Amino acid sequence: MTRKLLVGPFNRVEGDLEIRLDIRDGAVASAQVNSPLFRGFEMMLAGKDPRDALTIVPRICGICSISQSAAAALALGQAAGVTPTPQGALATAILHAVENLADHVTHFALFFMPDFARPAYAGRDWHGQALERFTAMQGSAARQLTEGRAQLLHITGMLAGKWPHTLAIQPGGVTKAPDARDRVRILSTLRSFRRTLEATIFGAKLEEYAALATLSDLDGWQTGDAALFLRIAADLGLAASGQGPRRYLSAGAYPLGAQRLTRAGLLDRGTLKPFDPAQITEDLSHAWMLGDTAHPAQGQTVPDEDMREAAYSWCKAPRLGGQVVECGALARQAVDGHPLALALADEGGVRARVAARLLEIARTQIWLEEAAQALDPAATFLEPFTLPKNGQGVGLVEAARGTLGHWLRIEKGRIASYQIVAPTTWNFSPRDAQGVPGALEAALVGAPVAEGEETPLSVQHIVRSFDPCMVCTVH
Repeated sequence: MTRKLLVGPFNRVEGDLEIRLDIRDGAVASAQVNSPLFRGFEMMLAGKDPRDALTIVPRICGICSISQSAAAALALGQAAGVTPTPQGALATAILHAVENLADHVTHFALFFMPDFARPAYAGRDWHGQALERFTAMQGSAARQLTEGRAQLLHITGMLAGKWPHTLAIQPGGVTKAPDARDRVRILSTLRSFRRTLEATIFGAKLEEYAALATLSDLDGWQTGDAALFLRIAADLGLAASGQGPRRYLSAGAYPLGAQRLTRAGLLDRGTLKPFDPAQITEDLSHAWMLGDTAHPAQGQTVPDEDMREAAYSWCKAPRLGGQVVECGALARQAVDGHPLALALADEGGVRARVAARLLEIARTQIWLEEAAQALDPAATFLEPFTLPKNGQGVGLVEAARGTLGHWLRIEKGRIASYQIVAPTTWNFSPRDAQGVPGALEAALVGAPVAEGEETPLSVQHIVRSFDPCMVCTVH
Protein backbone atom coordinates (compact mmCIF):
# COMPACT_ATOMS: atom_id res chain seq x y z
CA MET A 1 0.00 0.00 0.00
CA THR A 2 1.29 3.45 -0.98
CA ARG A 3 0.54 6.66 0.87
CA LYS A 4 1.49 10.16 -0.16
CA LEU A 5 3.11 12.65 2.16
CA LEU A 6 3.88 16.35 1.67
CA VAL A 7 6.82 17.42 3.83
CA GLY A 8 7.52 21.11 4.28
CA PRO A 9 8.22 23.84 4.89
CA PHE A 10 11.47 22.77 6.55
CA ASN A 11 12.97 24.58 9.51
CA ARG A 12 16.73 25.12 9.71
CA VAL A 13 16.94 25.19 5.90
CA GLU A 14 17.86 28.38 4.05
CA GLY A 15 14.80 29.27 1.98
CA ASP A 16 11.59 27.47 1.00
CA LEU A 17 11.42 23.72 0.38
CA GLU A 18 8.65 21.16 -0.09
CA ILE A 19 9.02 17.46 -0.79
CA ARG A 20 6.29 15.10 -2.00
CA LEU A 21 6.92 11.53 -0.94
CA ASP A 22 5.40 8.23 -1.99
CA ILE A 23 5.68 5.90 1.01
CA ARG A 24 5.51 2.15 0.48
CA ASP A 25 6.17 -0.58 3.06
CA GLY A 26 7.52 1.92 5.58
CA ALA A 27 10.06 3.59 3.29
CA VAL A 28 10.26 6.31 0.64
CA ALA A 29 9.53 4.81 -2.77
CA SER A 30 9.91 8.06 -4.73
CA ALA A 31 10.31 11.78 -4.10
CA GLN A 32 9.60 15.05 -5.87
CA VAL A 33 11.54 18.07 -4.60
CA ASN A 34 9.91 21.47 -5.05
CA SER A 35 11.55 24.88 -4.77
CA PRO A 36 8.25 26.77 -4.28
CA LEU A 37 9.45 30.39 -4.28
CA PHE A 38 10.36 32.02 -7.61
CA ARG A 39 12.54 35.14 -7.31
CA GLY A 40 13.84 35.95 -10.79
CA PHE A 41 17.20 37.66 -10.28
CA GLU A 42 18.25 36.68 -13.80
CA MET A 43 15.31 38.66 -15.15
CA MET A 44 16.19 41.66 -12.95
CA LEU A 45 19.69 41.81 -14.46
CA ALA A 46 18.58 42.03 -18.09
CA GLY A 47 19.15 45.49 -19.56
CA LYS A 48 21.30 46.71 -16.67
CA ASP A 49 24.83 48.10 -16.83
CA PRO A 50 27.04 44.99 -16.48
CA ARG A 51 28.73 46.49 -13.42
CA ASP A 52 25.37 46.44 -11.65
CA ALA A 53 25.76 42.67 -11.37
CA LEU A 54 28.31 43.26 -8.62
CA THR A 55 25.63 45.05 -6.60
CA ILE A 56 22.65 42.84 -7.44
CA VAL A 57 23.85 39.22 -7.43
CA PRO A 58 25.29 39.21 -3.88
CA ARG A 59 21.76 39.93 -2.68
CA ILE A 60 20.60 36.58 -3.98
CA CYS A 61 21.67 35.25 -0.59
CA GLY A 62 22.61 36.64 2.79
CA ILE A 63 24.90 33.79 3.85
CA CYS A 64 26.89 33.06 0.68
CA SER A 65 26.95 36.48 -0.95
CA ILE A 66 30.74 36.48 -1.44
CA SER A 67 30.37 33.35 -3.58
CA GLN A 68 27.98 35.28 -5.84
CA SER A 69 30.33 38.30 -5.87
CA ALA A 70 33.31 36.15 -6.81
CA ALA A 71 31.45 34.43 -9.66
CA ALA A 72 30.16 37.75 -11.03
CA ALA A 73 33.63 39.32 -10.86
CA LEU A 74 35.14 36.39 -12.78
CA ALA A 75 32.45 36.59 -15.47
CA LEU A 76 32.92 40.35 -15.86
CA GLY A 77 36.68 39.94 -15.85
CA GLN A 78 36.57 37.39 -18.64
CA ALA A 79 34.36 39.69 -20.69
CA ALA A 80 36.75 42.60 -20.07
CA GLY A 81 39.92 40.55 -20.62
CA VAL A 82 41.27 41.39 -17.16
CA THR A 83 42.56 39.13 -14.39
CA PRO A 84 43.04 40.06 -10.74
CA THR A 85 46.49 41.00 -9.51
CA PRO A 86 48.14 38.14 -7.56
CA GLN A 87 47.48 39.83 -4.22
CA GLY A 88 43.96 40.78 -5.32
CA ALA A 89 43.26 37.14 -6.17
CA LEU A 90 44.71 36.07 -2.82
CA ALA A 91 42.55 38.55 -0.90
CA THR A 92 39.45 37.42 -2.81
CA ALA A 93 40.26 33.79 -2.05
CA ILE A 94 40.69 34.58 1.66
CA LEU A 95 37.36 36.39 1.74
CA HIS A 96 35.64 33.53 -0.04
CA ALA A 97 37.25 30.85 2.13
CA VAL A 98 36.28 32.71 5.33
CA GLU A 99 32.66 32.82 4.19
CA ASN A 100 32.66 29.13 3.22
CA LEU A 101 34.25 28.20 6.53
CA ALA A 102 31.65 30.23 8.44
CA ASP A 103 28.88 28.55 6.44
CA HIS A 104 30.17 25.06 7.25
CA VAL A 105 30.38 25.80 10.96
CA THR A 106 26.88 27.32 10.93
CA HIS A 107 25.51 24.25 9.18
CA PHE A 108 27.07 21.79 11.62
CA ALA A 109 26.20 23.64 14.82
CA LEU A 110 22.86 25.26 14.00
CA PHE A 111 21.29 23.39 11.07
CA PHE A 112 22.34 19.73 11.22
CA MET A 113 23.27 18.61 14.72
CA PRO A 114 20.18 20.05 16.54
CA ASP A 115 18.12 17.28 14.87
CA PHE A 116 19.65 14.80 17.32
CA ALA A 117 18.49 16.76 20.36
CA ARG A 118 14.87 15.93 19.46
CA PRO A 119 12.71 14.08 22.04
CA ALA A 120 12.23 11.26 19.50
CA TYR A 121 15.79 10.17 20.27
CA ALA A 122 15.38 10.15 24.05
CA GLY A 123 16.84 6.95 25.49
CA ARG A 124 19.74 6.72 23.03
CA ASP A 125 23.00 6.68 24.95
CA TRP A 126 24.21 9.80 23.12
CA HIS A 127 21.02 11.85 23.47
CA GLY A 128 21.99 13.61 26.70
CA GLN A 129 25.23 14.82 25.17
CA ALA A 130 23.40 16.00 22.03
CA LEU A 131 20.95 17.92 24.24
CA GLU A 132 23.75 19.59 26.16
CA ARG A 133 25.75 20.50 23.07
CA PHE A 134 23.16 21.27 20.38
CA THR A 135 19.75 22.16 21.81
CA ALA A 136 18.52 25.17 19.85
CA MET A 137 19.29 28.49 21.59
CA GLN A 138 20.81 26.67 24.56
CA GLY A 139 23.46 24.18 23.46
CA SER A 140 27.01 24.95 24.56
CA ALA A 141 28.52 24.02 21.19
CA ALA A 142 26.04 26.21 19.35
CA ARG A 143 26.95 29.18 21.57
CA GLN A 144 30.70 28.65 21.30
CA LEU A 145 30.70 28.21 17.54
CA THR A 146 28.29 31.06 16.88
CA GLU A 147 30.49 33.41 18.89
CA GLY A 148 33.60 32.15 17.12
CA ARG A 149 31.94 32.56 13.72
CA ALA A 150 31.05 36.17 14.53
CA GLN A 151 34.70 36.89 15.31
CA LEU A 152 35.89 35.09 12.17
CA LEU A 153 33.68 37.25 9.96
CA HIS A 154 35.50 40.36 11.21
CA ILE A 155 38.07 39.39 8.57
CA THR A 156 35.54 40.26 5.88
CA GLY A 157 35.23 43.71 7.43
CA MET A 158 38.98 44.20 7.27
CA LEU A 159 39.33 42.99 3.67
CA ALA A 160 35.97 43.91 2.16
CA GLY A 161 34.53 46.73 4.25
CA LYS A 162 31.46 44.75 5.26
CA TRP A 163 29.63 41.42 5.05
CA PRO A 164 27.36 40.43 3.43
CA HIS A 165 26.92 42.18 0.07
CA THR A 166 30.34 43.74 -0.28
CA LEU A 167 31.37 45.69 -3.36
CA ALA A 168 35.07 45.17 -2.66
CA ILE A 169 35.45 42.17 -5.00
CA GLN A 170 36.02 43.40 -8.56
CA PRO A 171 37.18 41.81 -11.84
CA GLY A 172 40.70 43.14 -11.26
CA GLY A 173 41.01 42.20 -7.57
CA VAL A 174 39.77 43.97 -4.44
CA THR A 175 39.21 47.65 -3.75
CA LYS A 176 40.48 47.56 -0.16
CA ALA A 177 44.19 46.88 0.26
CA PRO A 178 44.98 45.61 3.76
CA ASP A 179 47.66 47.42 5.69
CA ALA A 180 50.19 45.84 8.04
CA ARG A 181 47.86 46.20 11.02
CA ASP A 182 45.04 44.47 9.13
CA ARG A 183 47.35 41.57 8.35
CA VAL A 184 48.26 41.15 12.03
CA ARG A 185 44.60 41.31 13.07
CA ILE A 186 43.62 38.75 10.43
CA LEU A 187 46.28 36.34 11.67
CA SER A 188 45.22 36.90 15.27
CA THR A 189 41.57 36.28 14.39
CA LEU A 190 42.45 33.05 12.62
CA ARG A 191 44.51 31.84 15.57
CA SER A 192 41.55 32.49 17.84
CA PHE A 193 39.17 30.65 15.53
CA ARG A 194 41.54 27.69 15.38
CA ARG A 195 41.36 27.47 19.18
CA THR A 196 37.56 27.48 19.00
CA LEU A 197 37.50 24.70 16.42
CA GLU A 198 40.01 22.59 18.32
CA ALA A 199 38.12 23.02 21.59
CA THR A 200 34.72 22.18 20.14
CA ILE A 201 34.32 20.33 16.85
CA PHE A 202 37.59 18.42 16.84
CA GLY A 203 38.85 18.21 20.42
CA ALA A 204 42.35 17.93 18.92
CA LYS A 205 44.68 19.60 16.44
CA LEU A 206 43.11 20.30 13.06
CA GLU A 207 46.05 18.62 11.39
CA GLU A 208 45.12 15.32 13.08
CA TYR A 209 41.65 15.24 11.53
CA ALA A 210 43.01 16.46 8.18
CA ALA A 211 45.49 13.55 8.24
CA LEU A 212 42.78 10.86 8.47
CA ALA A 213 43.11 8.66 5.40
CA THR A 214 40.69 5.74 5.73
CA LEU A 215 37.22 4.96 7.01
CA SER A 216 38.87 2.94 9.79
CA ASP A 217 40.80 6.06 10.80
CA LEU A 218 37.53 7.99 10.85
CA ASP A 219 35.80 5.30 12.92
CA GLY A 220 38.60 5.61 15.45
CA TRP A 221 38.16 9.37 15.99
CA GLN A 222 37.33 9.81 19.69
CA THR A 223 37.37 13.52 20.49
CA GLY A 224 35.18 16.61 20.15
CA ASP A 225 31.77 17.05 18.61
CA ALA A 226 33.02 15.18 15.55
CA ALA A 227 33.21 12.06 17.73
CA LEU A 228 29.65 12.66 18.93
CA PHE A 229 28.45 12.91 15.36
CA LEU A 230 30.27 9.71 14.38
CA ARG A 231 28.74 7.90 17.35
CA ILE A 232 25.28 9.05 16.33
CA ALA A 233 25.93 8.13 12.69
CA ALA A 234 26.97 4.60 13.67
CA ASP A 235 23.91 4.13 15.88
CA LEU A 236 21.42 5.44 13.28
CA GLY A 237 23.05 3.90 10.21
CA LEU A 238 23.75 7.25 8.58
CA ALA A 239 26.57 5.84 6.45
CA ALA A 240 24.02 3.91 4.37
CA SER A 241 21.34 6.61 4.51
CA GLY A 242 20.79 9.08 1.69
CA GLN A 243 23.26 7.69 -0.79
CA GLY A 244 23.61 9.97 -3.82
CA PRO A 245 24.64 9.35 -7.42
CA ARG A 246 28.34 8.89 -6.52
CA ARG A 247 29.11 11.26 -9.36
CA TYR A 248 30.80 14.36 -7.94
CA LEU A 249 31.47 17.73 -9.55
CA SER A 250 33.87 20.50 -8.56
CA ALA A 251 34.98 23.53 -10.57
CA GLY A 252 37.97 23.94 -8.22
CA ALA A 253 37.93 26.30 -5.27
CA TYR A 254 39.62 29.71 -4.99
CA PRO A 255 41.25 30.88 -8.26
CA LEU A 256 44.83 31.98 -7.68
CA GLY A 257 46.16 33.13 -11.02
CA ALA A 258 46.25 30.25 -13.50
CA GLN A 259 45.70 27.69 -10.74
CA ARG A 260 43.03 26.97 -8.15
CA LEU A 261 43.58 25.84 -4.59
CA THR A 262 41.61 22.63 -5.13
CA ARG A 263 41.39 20.56 -8.26
CA ALA A 264 38.54 20.80 -10.78
CA GLY A 265 37.00 17.64 -12.16
CA LEU A 266 34.23 15.07 -12.28
CA LEU A 267 34.68 12.04 -10.05
CA ASP A 268 32.44 9.41 -11.65
CA ARG A 269 32.14 6.23 -9.54
CA GLY A 270 35.79 6.49 -8.55
CA THR A 271 37.19 7.63 -11.91
CA LEU A 272 38.41 11.23 -12.18
CA LYS A 273 37.58 12.99 -15.44
CA PRO A 274 38.13 16.57 -16.62
CA PHE A 275 35.32 19.03 -15.96
CA ASP A 276 34.04 20.44 -19.24
CA PRO A 277 31.59 23.31 -18.60
CA ALA A 278 30.45 23.05 -22.22
CA GLN A 279 28.66 19.82 -21.25
CA ILE A 280 26.29 21.62 -18.84
CA THR A 281 22.64 21.79 -19.86
CA GLU A 282 19.51 22.87 -18.01
CA ASP A 283 16.45 20.69 -18.57
CA LEU A 284 13.07 22.45 -18.13
CA SER A 285 10.73 19.49 -18.56
CA HIS A 286 9.65 19.41 -14.91
CA ALA A 287 10.29 23.07 -14.05
CA TRP A 288 7.75 25.87 -14.23
CA MET A 289 9.90 27.45 -16.94
CA LEU A 290 9.34 27.92 -20.65
CA GLY A 291 11.90 27.04 -23.30
CA ASP A 292 14.09 24.20 -24.46
CA THR A 293 16.95 22.35 -22.81
CA ALA A 294 20.03 24.52 -23.32
CA HIS A 295 23.50 25.38 -22.11
CA PRO A 296 23.34 28.30 -19.64
CA ALA A 297 25.07 30.59 -22.15
CA GLN A 298 22.04 30.13 -24.42
CA GLY A 299 19.49 29.65 -21.66
CA GLN A 300 16.56 31.83 -20.69
CA THR A 301 14.53 32.49 -17.58
CA VAL A 302 10.89 32.66 -18.67
CA PRO A 303 8.57 31.58 -15.86
CA ASP A 304 5.54 29.49 -16.71
CA GLU A 305 2.82 31.60 -15.12
CA ASP A 306 0.25 28.84 -15.73
CA MET A 307 2.38 26.37 -13.72
CA ARG A 308 1.64 23.41 -15.99
CA GLU A 309 0.80 20.11 -14.32
CA ALA A 310 3.75 18.23 -15.82
CA ALA A 311 6.11 20.40 -13.76
CA TYR A 312 6.46 20.64 -9.99
CA SER A 313 9.30 23.05 -9.15
CA TRP A 314 10.68 26.50 -10.00
CA CYS A 315 14.12 24.87 -10.07
CA LYS A 316 15.62 23.89 -13.42
CA ALA A 317 17.38 20.52 -13.79
CA PRO A 318 21.11 20.99 -14.53
CA ARG A 319 22.89 18.00 -16.01
CA LEU A 320 26.54 17.42 -16.94
CA GLY A 321 26.83 15.40 -20.10
CA GLY A 322 23.23 14.39 -19.54
CA GLN A 323 23.96 12.95 -16.09
CA VAL A 324 23.01 13.85 -12.53
CA VAL A 325 25.90 15.03 -10.36
CA GLU A 326 26.32 15.96 -6.72
CA CYS A 327 28.36 18.93 -5.55
CA GLY A 328 29.46 20.28 -2.18
CA ALA A 329 32.26 19.74 0.33
CA LEU A 330 32.31 15.96 -0.22
CA ALA A 331 32.61 16.46 -3.98
CA ARG A 332 35.26 19.16 -3.60
CA GLN A 333 37.48 17.19 -1.25
CA ALA A 334 37.10 13.94 -3.21
CA VAL A 335 37.85 15.56 -6.57
CA ASP A 336 40.89 17.16 -4.93
CA GLY A 337 42.10 13.65 -4.14
CA HIS A 338 42.09 13.60 -0.32
CA PRO A 339 42.21 9.89 0.61
CA LEU A 340 39.54 10.05 3.32
CA ALA A 341 37.23 12.04 1.03
CA LEU A 342 37.70 9.46 -1.73
CA ALA A 343 36.64 6.71 0.68
CA LEU A 344 33.68 8.80 1.85
CA ALA A 345 32.69 9.52 -1.76
CA ASP A 346 32.40 5.80 -2.36
CA GLU A 347 30.22 5.55 0.78
CA GLY A 348 28.13 8.45 -0.50
CA GLY A 349 25.54 8.98 2.27
CA VAL A 350 24.66 11.32 5.13
CA ARG A 351 27.72 10.45 7.20
CA ALA A 352 29.98 10.99 4.19
CA ARG A 353 28.68 14.50 3.50
CA VAL A 354 28.99 15.68 7.08
CA ALA A 355 32.37 14.03 7.76
CA ALA A 356 33.73 15.57 4.53
CA ARG A 357 32.38 18.97 5.58
CA LEU A 358 34.34 18.64 8.82
CA LEU A 359 37.40 17.67 6.78
CA GLU A 360 36.97 20.79 4.70
CA ILE A 361 36.65 22.93 7.83
CA ALA A 362 40.01 21.66 9.04
CA ARG A 363 41.77 21.98 5.68
CA THR A 364 40.32 25.43 4.93
CA GLN A 365 41.38 26.83 8.30
CA ILE A 366 44.92 25.51 7.81
CA TRP A 367 45.12 27.06 4.33
CA LEU A 368 43.72 30.39 5.53
CA GLU A 369 46.52 30.69 8.07
CA GLU A 370 49.08 30.15 5.30
CA ALA A 371 47.31 32.55 2.94
CA ALA A 372 47.11 35.35 5.51
CA GLN A 373 50.86 35.07 6.06
CA ALA A 374 51.32 35.64 2.33
CA LEU A 375 49.39 38.95 2.24
CA ASP A 376 51.69 41.77 1.16
CA PRO A 377 50.38 45.24 2.11
CA ALA A 378 52.93 46.86 -0.21
CA ALA A 379 51.58 45.09 -3.31
CA THR A 380 48.90 46.16 -5.80
CA PHE A 381 45.49 44.66 -5.07
CA LEU A 382 43.41 45.99 -7.97
CA GLU A 383 43.85 46.07 -11.75
CA PRO A 384 41.74 48.67 -13.63
CA PHE A 385 39.34 47.33 -16.24
CA THR A 386 37.10 48.56 -19.04
CA LEU A 387 34.10 46.55 -20.10
CA PRO A 388 33.47 46.05 -23.82
CA LYS A 389 30.29 47.12 -25.59
CA ASN A 390 29.83 43.49 -26.62
CA GLY A 391 31.27 40.44 -24.94
CA GLN A 392 30.66 37.44 -22.79
CA GLY A 393 32.16 35.77 -19.76
CA VAL A 394 31.80 32.87 -17.37
CA GLY A 395 32.48 32.80 -13.63
CA LEU A 396 32.80 29.38 -11.99
CA VAL A 397 33.55 29.16 -8.27
CA GLU A 398 32.97 26.80 -5.35
CA ALA A 399 30.47 28.07 -2.80
CA ALA A 400 30.20 26.21 0.50
CA ARG A 401 27.40 24.08 -0.94
CA GLY A 402 29.12 23.34 -4.25
CA THR A 403 29.69 24.51 -7.80
CA LEU A 404 28.30 27.93 -8.71
CA GLY A 405 28.32 29.29 -12.26
CA HIS A 406 27.47 32.69 -13.76
CA TRP A 407 27.10 33.11 -17.53
CA LEU A 408 27.08 36.73 -18.80
CA ARG A 409 26.49 38.19 -22.26
CA ILE A 410 26.88 41.93 -22.95
CA GLU A 411 25.35 43.63 -25.99
CA LYS A 412 25.55 47.37 -26.70
CA GLY A 413 26.96 47.99 -23.26
CA ARG A 414 24.07 46.31 -21.43
CA ILE A 415 23.42 42.86 -19.97
CA ALA A 416 21.67 40.87 -22.70
CA SER A 417 21.66 37.61 -20.75
CA TYR A 418 22.67 36.52 -17.26
CA GLN A 419 22.20 32.89 -16.22
CA ILE A 420 23.10 31.31 -12.89
CA VAL A 421 23.41 27.65 -11.88
CA ALA A 422 23.75 27.38 -8.10
CA PRO A 423 24.94 24.41 -6.02
CA THR A 424 21.49 23.54 -4.71
CA THR A 425 20.13 23.81 -8.26
CA TRP A 426 22.40 20.82 -9.02
CA ASN A 427 21.57 18.89 -5.85
CA PHE A 428 17.84 19.63 -5.54
CA SER A 429 16.87 19.54 -9.20
CA PRO A 430 13.62 17.96 -10.36
CA ARG A 431 13.46 15.10 -12.84
CA ASP A 432 14.69 15.61 -16.39
CA ALA A 433 12.96 14.70 -19.65
CA GLN A 434 14.08 11.09 -19.27
CA GLY A 435 12.43 10.92 -15.85
CA VAL A 436 15.79 10.67 -14.04
CA PRO A 437 15.48 12.17 -10.53
CA GLY A 438 17.86 14.78 -9.17
CA ALA A 439 20.51 13.95 -6.57
CA LEU A 440 18.34 14.56 -3.50
CA GLU A 441 15.29 12.91 -5.05
CA ALA A 442 17.33 9.75 -5.64
CA ALA A 443 19.01 9.94 -2.22
CA LEU A 444 15.64 9.97 -0.44
CA VAL A 445 14.53 6.64 -1.92
CA GLY A 446 14.65 3.98 0.78
CA ALA A 447 14.56 6.40 3.71
CA PRO A 448 12.57 4.76 6.54
CA VAL A 449 9.28 6.39 7.56
CA ALA A 450 7.65 5.28 10.80
CA GLU A 451 3.89 4.89 11.10
CA GLY A 452 2.36 8.27 11.90
CA GLU A 453 5.47 10.30 11.00
CA GLU A 454 4.46 13.43 9.11
CA THR A 455 7.94 14.95 8.91
CA PRO A 456 10.16 11.85 8.88
CA LEU A 457 13.42 12.22 10.78
CA SER A 458 15.35 10.19 8.22
CA VAL A 459 14.19 12.54 5.46
CA GLN A 460 15.27 15.57 7.45
CA HIS A 461 18.74 14.13 8.06
CA ILE A 462 19.20 13.42 4.33
CA VAL A 463 17.95 16.85 3.25
CA ARG A 464 20.15 18.68 5.74
CA SER A 465 23.22 16.60 4.89
CA PHE A 466 23.25 18.45 1.53
CA ASP A 467 23.02 21.83 3.36
CA PRO A 468 20.53 23.33 0.88
CA CYS A 469 20.28 27.02 0.09
CA MET A 470 16.91 27.29 -1.60
CA VAL A 471 17.07 31.06 -2.17
CA CYS A 472 20.16 30.52 -4.33
CA THR A 473 18.43 27.61 -6.08
CA VAL A 474 15.70 29.88 -7.48
CA HIS A 475 17.96 32.98 -7.51
